[in-house]
Amino acid sequence: MKLKIVIALLIICCFSCTSKQQTKTHILDYLPNNSSVILKINDYNSLSSNIKNNQVLNTLMNSHKFKTFKEASKILNHLQPNNKGLLTFNTKDSIISSYLYITKDSVNLHNLDSLFTHSTKTINNINYKEYKIDSVLYYTVTKKPFTIFSSDKDLIISTLNSSKSVDPSIYKLYNASNNNKTATIFTNKNNDWFLTNISNKDSLSIKQNINWVSLDINTKQNQLNLAGITTTNDSLVNFLNLFKNTKAVANRAQNYAPLQTEAITSYTFTNYTTFAKNRLKYLGIKTKIDSIFTTVEEIAIITTNSKKAVLLQTFGADNIDEYLSTYKKTNNKDNPIITLNSNTILTSIFSPLIQEFSTNYYTILGNAFIFTEEIETLQDIISNYKAGTTFNKTPLYTSATETMAKQSSVLQISNSKKLEELLNSTFLENKIKLDLNDYFYANQLVADANFYHTNITIQKINKATKANTTTPIFTIQLDNDLATEPQFVKNHRTNKKEIIVQDIENNLYLISTDGKVLWKKQLESKIQGKIKQVDLYKNGRLQFAFTTNNQFLILDRNGELVAPFSITYDGGNLNELAVFDYENNKNYRFVVTQGKKVFMYNTKAEIVTGFKYTEASSSIIKKPQHFVVGNKDYLVFMLEDGSLKILNRVGKVRVKTTNKIAFSNNDVVLFKNKFTVTDTTAVLHQITTNGKTSASKFNLIKDHGIDATTNTLVLMDQNTITIKGKKVTLELGMYSKPKIFYINNKIYVTVTDLQNQKIYLFDSNAEAIQNFPVYGSSLIDLADIDNDKKLELVAKDLDNSIIVYKIN
Repeated sequence: MKLKIVIALLIICCFSCTSKQQTKTHILDYLPNNSSVILKINDYNSLSSNIKNNQVLNTLMNSHKFKTFKEASKILNHLQPNNKGLLTFNTKDSIISSYLYITKDSVNLHNLDSLFTHSTKTINNINYKEYKIDSVLYYTVTKKPFTIFSSDKDLIISTLNSSKSVDPSIYKLYNASNNNKTATIFTNKNNDWFLTNISNKDSLSIKQNINWVSLDINTKQNQLNLAGITTTNDSLVNFLNLFKNTKAVANRAQNYAPLQTEAITSYTFTNYTTFAKNRLKYLGIKTKIDSIFTTVEEIAIITTNSKKAVLLQTFGADNIDEYLSTYKKTNNKDNPIITLNSNTILTSIFSPLIQEFSTNYYTILGNAFIFTEEIETLQDIISNYKAGTTFNKTPLYTSATETMAKQSSVLQISNSKKLEELLNSTFLENKIKLDLNDYFYANQLVADANFYHTNITIQKINKATKANTTTPIFTIQLDNDLATEPQFVKNHRTNKKEIIVQDIENNLYLISTDGKVLWKKQLESKIQGKIKQVDLYKNGRLQFAFTTNNQFLILDRNGELVAPFSITYDGGNLNELAVFDYENNKNYRFVVTQGKKVFMYNTKAEIVTGFKYTEASSSIIKKPQHFVVGNKDYLVFMLEDGSLKILNRVGKVRVKTTNKIAFSNNDVVLFKNKFTVTDTTAVLHQITTNGKTSASKFNLIKDHGIDATTNTLVLMDQNTITIKGKKVTLELGMYSKPKIFYINNKIYVTVTDLQNQKIYLFDSNAEAIQNFPVYGSSLIDLADIDNDKKLELVAKDLDNSIIVYKIN
């Protein structure tokens, strides 16, 4: 009896253990079998923006091979996942046929339920929802804590019912991937489309060389960089194992390649004997290793004018020179070019690195042997080398080295012609027209212990910027039309500037200085006026403070709310936030105005009880302003009834004013230490700190503009701008208010022709800054965003995009 009980318990225990082993607890446990490509998405909004604003990715999205990614994007755009998730793809007949998205994020399924037709169904005891979006069916299953989406319900069902069979090495790569990157792509040798032709035809396909590749996706508007690691399987015949147990050395082929080189493929190693042993193992040949080439440390293929040359870089040329002399057809000592009578010298010794190449001619430059098939190719290389017009001095090569290590086991660099051939053969089966004339491709692998550091870059060539020019740095397209003017804000970590802007769907974006969306945050309504930056905790870390129609909010650098600064006001209709820092000691006073009401808060979001001006006699029409004259503070409020209230710090009247002014749409400015404002009849009113008033009639239209510093007054009237009394007539248009910037001890004045979309920039003497006007359709912000003593400006470009210029 006891034996039966023990057996029964063992059986129960076994079933229990089996069940526990099959429980899916890691996000990777839900990967479909034989996933072709796995995309770990850490920030979907940023990835979506990067694709939209990166020229290369945007072009590739038109390829049929990316059709399934675009399908997945449709549902992800509605879900807007906040946390990381996995987007996996399965292929059929070399084409991605289905996808599966897995996330631990509590995605907003209610949004899908409210927007699209859906139904709940059951199959194999699995409950799933079916959504119809633009005539396409999508499926979702919740398996707490995970949510799974797919375009193929059978893929979901089979994944949930299958036992775990994910390659264990993917767990290591996943855990080692950088969560701070927008996304990471994983793929392996089973993938028959992503890496099929990612290297040029002069070397073997990378697909044949790898076990797994893990690549972080880094983008700028004109650059796509994939950086990570490649693993290999020692038990398989593997091309990359040619470099096993060797280290990379500095590539030098670029120092010999001529200026007009189209592509270079370079292989390096510290120990030729080790490489030779690896080669024989790879080829399955058992023979004695010849010591003639033991001084070789780099083998390179140079393509110029569609012709190939092969370079052997050595640290001693005598043995090789003696060996080659036995194949000399000519022996003219005055001619550096030597003709050979054997055309298989290199292919027999260095295959598979060198294939389909005839060694007809060679020369020696220093310790480098250079072989060609045509004599003209070798003559071209020699003449360029002697003239110093070599590939290493080109903007293409200089640009490539910015993202590459100095030493490579495998290095490929190609110009735009070769790049277009690569992309069309790999992705663009319909031969989509590419506009990549100024781009290059670079691929680098550096051998390490049991893996290869991998770096793949497609980038626009960085060309030297000429002096006295104004050039666009980048444009970036948002998801919707702009609602606010873009402005620069400081990144306290780098001490550089970034861009913040809101769209008409109330999404707030923070954008880096290279055009990358760092985050996007949904707000309830439009921001009023400008965003202010404050240092609440006096530790150098800056926050964003602003009002919307009905809220006073402060966000941290990551776009998260800073408690307790999330205050909502019934009735809305708030003015722009005012921030006062009387002593420049960061004891801020935040002033929110709503109708007649005035709310002044301290840095703890508490009402400042000592401030007595809590309600005005009439609605406040603009944010209050703080001026300092002498050692006194003046707080200025413009009221709807035409009153100008000038108060002290505690809200008591400091300067009495009795005249009512029909205020124009301009702010109060301080000019010549007088409070200066214009009315709707273009009369300039000035009030001294003693309360004396004066009025000057200007012959301006009602919708004129005004701005001022202590000694500079700027007026904009129709198409005439007046700066310190000097008038400049511009072409007819519809002009914004003028705006003054004081940067590096110099005054700049800007105005925008909104009708003709032209931005003008002047100095304090009304002299136009060289190369202006430039294209733009809003008022600008101006700053030195990268601390190089040169200014940049940001403005609205198209309705849904911004543009950044650099003034050199």
